[in-house]
Amino acid sequence: MATIITEECINCGACEPECPNGAITQGDDIYIINADLCTECVGFHDEEACAAVCPVDCCVPDPARPETEEQNYAKLATIHADKTFPALGELPANLSRFRKA
Repeated sequence: MATIITEECINCGACEPECPNGAITQGDDIYIINADLCTECVGFHDEEACAAVCPVDCCVPDPARPETEEQNYAKLATIHADKTFPALGELPANLSRFRKA
């Protein structure tokens, strides 16, 4: 699922610089996540970086947009076409929340 920022957002901005995909921007009242750029940090972290730094836990999975690790990884390759990532089958657990035991 892409991650969303709920209305509980206090507009602190902690999340924006943490996003490796540049998916987070400041909206009128709260920060927002562009779902087309959100990969749930697959390829970068074992948890969503925005959720890890959010002081009010308002960065949550979007139930309206379920996505698999494969879908997120495909977006990653498109967003970061200039970078090389391990093959999905070789992706270590510290680079995807989907691989947590």
